[in-house]
Amino acid sequence: MSDPALSDATLARLKRTSTASIATQLFKRGLRNQFIQGVRPVSRKAENMVGLAFTLRYIPAREDRNTLDVFRDPGHPQRVAVETCPPGQVLVMDGRKDASAATAGSILITRMAVRGCAGVVSDGGFRDAESIGALDMPAYCAGPSAPTNLTKHEAVDINVPIGCGDVAVFPGDVIVGDGDGVMVIPAHLADEIAEACAGMESFEDFVLEEVRAGTPIIGLYPCTRDENLAKYEAWRKRTGR
Repeated sequence: MSDPALSDATLARLKRTSTASIATQLFKRGLRNQFIQGVRPVSRKAENMVGLAFTLRYIPAREDRNTLDVFRDPGHPQRVAVETCPPGQVLVMDGRKDASAATAGSILITRMAVRGCAGVVSDGGFRDAESIGALDMPAYCAGPSAPTNLTKHEAVDINVPIGCGDVAVFPGDVIVGDGDGVMVIPAHLADEIAEACAGMESFEDFVLEEVRAGTPIIGLYPCTRDENLAKYEAWRKRTGR
């Protein structure tokens, strides 16, 4: 089920849209830095991860503050984030681009999957990556890590603006993840980007078909020759695209 702030039509379109197409459309609108760097899927999924961003911010751990006893606190921000990230949304974590210690493990991320969250993204590490990869819920991180988060990270803020993989992420931004990685779409542009990408991906499917058939790329991509435009329109009628 989609979030009320993310229409069913936009959700469905983004489920079928590549992060590359989204990056191109955002670039056309002046946004050049929306692809989260250094983050990859723990395992490939059949469809894209799509949902609104719910954020968690970590700072460097300090030895007098971060012992195993902190998890006895029912208000510990990491645990609270896992329990309060709304169903259908994506937990995005600022792990300071440090994968040498985990920002979450399989138990917490399984809890999110059971609660109906749409996914999780961290520019830090994950413990138990193999178990996380076996979940139906998509998960993205900078790499597997055995040490607990307490050795490097302290969770401090929930649902505030963060940086993740050199990208500014605001609560409510639209997060899209595919096999390449994760894009961040400003919420006010989500409908526009989804619609533009639908047409773009239709054209690129046509171009790939032409290239595989031996058509030269010059004048085809970008399409600057009338005969190729006519071929595309005929292709659309034939395929219903």
